[in-house]
Amino acid sequence: MSAKDCGHHDEERHKLHRRLFTALVGFIILILFIILLIFLILRPTKPHFILQDATIYSFNISSPNLLTTNFQITLASRNPNDKIGIYYDKLDVYATYRGQQITLPTLVPQTYQGHKDFTIWSPFVYGNSVPVAPYLSESLSEDQMAGTVLINVKVDGRVRWKVGTFVSGKYHLNVNCPAYVGGKMIGNSIAVGSAMKYQLVQNCHVDV
Repeated sequence: MSAKDCGHHDEERHKLHRRLFTALVGFIILILFIILLIFLILRPTKPHFILQDATIYSFNISSPNLLTTNFQITLASRNPNDKIGIYYDKLDVYATYRGQQITLPTLVPQTYQGHKDFTIWSPFVYGNSVPVAPYLSESLSEDQMAGTVLINVKVDGRVRWKVGTFVSGKYHLNVNCPAYVGGKMIGNSIAVGSAMKYQLVQNCHVDV
């Protein structure tokens, strides 16, 4: 076999490899396109969150404008999708009062939520001698005297959608759950030792 024939066979082999590689890449792109199309057709619905209850162990303002809090919440999430799962990759839970964060963020465990599935978390959130603005200190004292304090339990995290074997990129999740707590709300509160547990069952606002 001449050098010319060998070169011709090498060229044919390279062409065949290129065709196979092109076909493989095209096949992968087609599969990804089909999965993406299915994902867009299904249109994932954002999860539903409910703040079920809050147990207040401490909620005290001291001079000079320092707030100490310690409470446990029960937070439920439901995946309303029939054919889409949800990965909760990172969820930080914390509390705010009139726009100011008053607790440290508490990281809840990562989890996967199947179709129509429920997940319940019961994290503790707390803050020790957190400085607050003077006007917030006055407002909180007034609210406590009135017997009703509005705090907002918030969730900040990342989620991914799962359709079949396809898993999307990460999406930012924001959850805001208003919670009214206070000594005069007798109807929805029970004493738990020295703490007070408030039955809230409050729907939360969710943005994804």
